[in-house]
Amino acid sequence: MPDLLVVDDDRDTCQFISELLAAPGRHVEFESRPAEALERAAREPFDVVISDINLNAPESGLDILRAARLRNPHCQVVLISGFGTLETAIQAVRAGAFDYISKPFNISQVKSVVERALAQAEVRNGEPAQDLTREVPTGLIGRTAGMLEVYKHIAHAADAAAPVLIIGESGTGKELVARAIHDHGPRASRPFVAVNCGAITETLLETELFGHTRGSFTGAVSDAKGLFEQATGGTIFLDEIGETSPALQVKLLRTIEEGEVRPVGASRSVKINARVVAATNVELERAVDGGRFRQDLFYRLSVIVIRVPPLRERRADVPLLIDAFLRNACTRAGRERRLSSGAVEMLRNFAWPGNVRELENTIERLVLFSPGTVIDVADLPPDMGGRTVNVEEEVFAGLPALDEVERRYLLHVLEAVGGNRTRAAEVMGIDRRTLYRMAERFGIDLAGGGDR
Repeated sequence: MPDLLVVDDDRDTCQFISELLAAPGRHVEFESRPAEALERAAREPFDVVISDINLNAPESGLDILRAARLRNPHCQVVLISGFGTLETAIQAVRAGAFDYISKPFNISQVKSVVERALAQAEVRNGEPAQDLTREVPTGLIGRTAGMLEVYKHIAHAADAAAPVLIIGESGTGKELVARAIHDHGPRASRPFVAVNCGAITETLLETELFGHTRGSFTGAVSDAKGLFEQATGGTIFLDEIGETSPALQVKLLRTIEEGEVRPVGASRSVKINARVVAATNVELERAVDGGRFRQDLFYRLSVIVIRVPPLRERRADVPLLIDAFLRNACTRAGRERRLSSGAVEMLRNFAWPGNVRELENTIERLVLFSPGTVIDVADLPPDMGGRTVNVEEEVFAGLPALDEVERRYLLHVLEAVGGNRTRAAEVMGIDRRTLYRMAERFGIDLAGGGDR
């Protein structure tokens, strides 16, 4: 007869879950005193333990998990949390948790998870629990079920070596997910190299990724390592992978499968050791069906798939995000601002087509341009229910766009250094590859410049 232990500091919750899980041929007990629960988990070989993480005591659900797994390596532990974070998900998964669900939980979900845990307890040979003490800030914020799923997938992906495909709309935080996978894995001390495949022309992207040899094209005055080589031992993040051309997709597939690159102009390949994490805001399955993306590359990249939910599907996280963005914006601006409850509710109910990035930019603008200490509904942009007067447009009317300012600045620097590309990059505080990308984006010819 399988033995189950339910742990929660609230006795009523314990009783409710115990009754929910009761069934013929099953022995279910509960414990609402954390210290006693820890002692029992360490003493009695339970088959399944269901515990809240935050027990409002020195003991936590993670302590219960470790004790139960040390006593019985076959024990399957299901953790429940109303305050889920990436760090606790990482700890739970690495300590051997069977699953990790959020409050308020779905009754059918809890029953389904426990049924699977019971089945697993019968056949799985577990390992003694291992502690995880390293916590790396990632910038990911959210406690909703959707974000908890993301945290769980990150926790599972972090220690793996297989490629990862992150899918999500623009602005959802795909690069943050990629960085979290890198930061929590064994490659954390090695480089994390990111490139936006949709922001660079195909020719330049090829040299960026694979490198080039001296003389392979105009301006190639020396050998240069590509991003795959630069990411050796670490992670290369290929953002907007769906924007690559079929020709480049062939080369990416060969690189991933063979673990080597051939720099542009080179006669032989170079071995590389970089974990590949890719991201897209388009449905690659449709792109495959439409012949715009290679099916074999899609299968190779999607060994592990993480879907990042849009902000409109996790509205309960909006106040948490507002709080974090507001603190950061106020610090940068050197001023005190707070949002009224009405403004927070208005922002919470907005659709946010630009997702988290749009929310962050909105908070930044509100801090910069709202006249009073309290940001109210009237201060919000018109499409969110605020007034129709756009203070920002009034203040900056007639000023050139940012791209135009950057173009003029690049031309000014090139003129000041006599066209010396190396010196221009130093003056601007960027590397030469970035300089070439800027010049190409603005239609500026660098061919006549020198490298004195």
